[in-house]
Amino acid sequence: MEAARVERRLAAILAADVAGYSRLMERDEVGTFARLKRLREELVEPVIARQGGRVVDLKGDGAMIEFRSALAAVEAAVEIQHAMQDQNNDLPEAERIPYRIGINMGEVIVDGGAIYGDGVNVAARIESLCEPGGVWLSRAVHNQVQGKLDLAVVPSGLHQVKNISGAVETFRVALDGTAATPAWPQRTAVVRRPRYLAAAVLASFLLLGGIWWFWPGERLFSEKPGVAVLPFANLSGDAATGRLADGITEDVIADLARFKDLDLIARNSTAVYKGKPVGIRQVGLDLNVAYVVEGSIQRQDERVRVTAQLIDAHTEAHLWSERWDRPAEDVFAVQAELAERLANNLGGYGLIAEASRAAARRKPPESLTAYDLYMLGVEAKHRMTRESWAEAVRLLKEAIGLDPRLARAWTALSWVHTLSAATDPTDAGARRAEALEAARRAVQLDPTDAEGHAALGSALGALGHLAQAEAAFDEALHLNPNHSGVLAAYASWASSFGKAEAGAAAAERLIRLDPNYPAWAAGGISYAFLLTGRFEEALRALERLPDEVRGRDHLIGEAVARAALGRVEEARTVVARAMARFPDISAEALVGRPSLAERDRERAVEAMGMVGFPTCARAEDLPKLQTALRLPECEAERRAVAPEKS
Repeated sequence: MEAARVERRLAAILAADVAGYSRLMERDEVGTFARLKRLREELVEPVIARQGGRVVDLKGDGAMIEFRSALAAVEAAVEIQHAMQDQNNDLPEAERIPYRIGINMGEVIVDGGAIYGDGVNVAARIESLCEPGGVWLSRAVHNQVQGKLDLAVVPSGLHQVKNISGAVETFRVALDGTAATPAWPQRTAVVRRPRYLAAAVLASFLLLGGIWWFWPGERLFSEKPGVAVLPFANLSGDAATGRLADGITEDVIADLARFKDLDLIARNSTAVYKGKPVGIRQVGLDLNVAYVVEGSIQRQDERVRVTAQLIDAHTEAHLWSERWDRPAEDVFAVQAELAERLANNLGGYGLIAEASRAAARRKPPESLTAYDLYMLGVEAKHRMTRESWAEAVRLLKEAIGLDPRLARAWTALSWVHTLSAATDPTDAGARRAEALEAARRAVQLDPTDAEGHAALGSALGALGHLAQAEAAFDEALHLNPNHSGVLAAYASWASSFGKAEAGAAAAERLIRLDPNYPAWAAGGISYAFLLTGRFEEALRALERLPDEVRGRDHLIGEAVARAALGRVEEARTVVARAMARFPDISAEALVGRPSLAERDRERAVEAMGMVGFPTCARAEDLPKLQTALRLPECEAERRAVAPEKS
């Protein structure tokens, strides 16, 4: 009965807000409010009335307006923007008030004077993509107004935006009569970061009589840290070094764009700062980012020196800096190497993630967002204890509860289940199944995230689906060959795909990109080196792994490596420790796993027997093993013993 009373209608929805509103209010709160009020009363509201629009809601820096036709909405938007441009031309740059407008056509639910539904949400998201002073349209609106405007309407791309399952196709109205590409802060991730007014500003605004309006539902902005890479400075001044500087800038942006935890500003938006002295705080305000990367390049004799810094855009504090000196013989190799190193240091689980986790830790628990909880969950996962993994599961499930579409949280949850199942046999089967479910959900939500595919590959491999696992890893490496999590996971699985040397190469690449790689990567690196006979390197990697979370495979590998290096007594000590912790260890149990490739079974049996591990599984452990994978010699021994017992 309630559903029968819901009123629905087709409407054109115009969403508008002021670009740089927080900066304007911070600079001149009273003056900004007065100008906004005057512009709304004298300019915006008369246009809306002439075009038959209805103001649904107002907020301090924007509005939601309903029109009966798409053409009326677009004509109103164009008239407003032209009038605003005339107003702004007479003002100093710092005082200009630029609107951005997004328009969508769709069915809405009407509740009193308010409207709700996907039609409203899509309009708001298109507005968030639009450049200051611009008008962007959805495909539905474009179809309605095509051929009916004097101005050109040009495609502005497909965008995956928050809480909308499909990609949103957008079009830009060329307000100047041309189809030129707008120079504005476009992000490779196409949703914006949160913007919050300080309590004092909000209080002042309310006292001045403004209407503070909260958008229906959640705010529409990304919580990921925003990053801008400024053009690297050419300190030598010659054209060749300038080309190298441009190449490194472009490569760093391209490599960072592969990391899904970053909301990265596109190169055409940062290029405007090339060769200009700029304040980092101003860049942060202009581009709405939390972090800025800047650097320089200098040639001297036959050497190239590159420096890079990561700077907090709010405080202008230097969070990290590094300098590289390389021979200039092959500038393209230098360019590629430095871009990869820099991207690895900053992206993935690097410095920007570390700064974001620190910021999340400083927040009171009641104000944590889904992304904050995800970052804290990853931090708990990386502490590498069973207690921290339990904490990680709790935090990640909280994050997913707040935002079920946060693919990165599903990926992290899959990793935690995979790690805990590998180190603790209790309910390992159930946790492997949970890992697979979480990884599949992550890839479904974001098929472009390399780490999601790597988590899926690990989960599939643990359940014996090696062909599917290899395909998942191939996709992960294609999407991001520099991601430390992807490289570490592939290093541990490549041998199962018959590619042990490729696994060792992945481990080498990870170490080259990050010589101080974290403990969670040590297991995969050690395993890759072990299977290629590089025993010293395998042991060095294992030293980074806390003893508490060394699973049976780690201990078996350590014993085999020590024995292979002639350190027999050390190997026996490790065997004793392993058997005390895991009484069910045996060569038959190891090779009885579907995740172990056939080519590695014989070598594993021989190596384990050589260091003193039992060859055959205990009778009580046999139900865990696949019958087809039991060792023939052990089966024969059991058949010989059975009649005697009877």
